[in-house]
Amino acid sequence: MVNLLRRCTKCGQYTLEKEKCPKCGAPVRIPHPPKLSVNDRFRPYRRRLREMVANEKDHD
Repeated sequence: MVNLLRRCTKCGQYTLEKEKCPKCGAPVRIPHPPKLSVNDRFRPYRRRLREMVANEKDHD
């Protein structure tokens, strides 16, 4: 019963469908963030990605 709820990427409606939104047909995704661990080996990559995105927004 974990991660049953999905959210449409286009209209933002929540659904239990796994593939596409019943309202608009757009793809759906899990709306919850992943669990974080103290021993997270991907943390430096996420930090770099977050900094890159922030820098791109500053330059626009």
